[in-house]
Amino acid sequence: MTSVTQHKVALVTGAARRIGAAICRALHQNNWNLVIHCNRSVAEAEALAAELNQQRQHSAQVVQADLNKMVDIQFLASAAPAAWGRLDALVNNASTFFPTPIPEATEDQWNDLLGANLKAPFFLSQALFAELSQQRGCIINIGDIFAVRPMPRHTIYSVAKAGNAMLTKSLALEMAPHVRVNGVAPGAILWPENAEGEEIVNRDKLEQIPLGTLGGVHAIADTVTFLIEDSPYITGQIIAVDGGRSLQQ
Repeated sequence: MTSVTQHKVALVTGAARRIGAAICRALHQNNWNLVIHCNRSVAEAEALAAELNQQRQHSAQVVQADLNKMVDIQFLASAAPAAWGRLDALVNNASTFFPTPIPEATEDQWNDLLGANLKAPFFLSQALFAELSQQRGCIINIGDIFAVRPMPRHTIYSVAKAGNAMLTKSLALEMAPHVRVNGVAPGAILWPENAEGEEIVNRDKLEQIPLGTLGGVHAIADTVTFLIEDSPYITGQIIAVDGGRSLQQ
């Protein structure tokens, strides 16, 4: 374990790219140290850590773990506070997302989607509760507006995110007053990607968004930063960041 830092420390899961990386950069700009979790995106996580460490030395570390494996969850929960001798925030951002039409849905798909979106956030929060309590820290769960209204052909994903929303409220109740727990529910933030990592652009989707545009990763990163840094009396809340999409019928 390195010497205890005076900088606040956050663990961000699924942090190598897209929304997770934006959250890391936003917190880093606010003088936080980052534990950057990844699973398969090791090279991108290492590049992000190098970028942040170039801005401020010894301010970012990478921890690889498969959050569908309990042994890896336990390893991550041990490694994160050991990085700098403290942990002030946990951002449960890691997620899997893919369609599961009812006729073709499998148990493996159920386990994957429920594991990444619900099981891992619960057991990481459980394992890190004592560490976060010492710092009067907080947990942010990245949910989805489709936790409230199901997404067609994505039943299992919608169920997982609905559970994630209840997890946020239940943890906030049980962990108070020592740890605040809130959620952020993104709408259309980025275009989804195909298996090759290419964006799938669908301009028709913009017609469903009152503000008429994608939110971009900074919309989520700024909301997470607000909940962590500037809202000491907010807990158990889920903020929709969706350009008004959830207002549409």
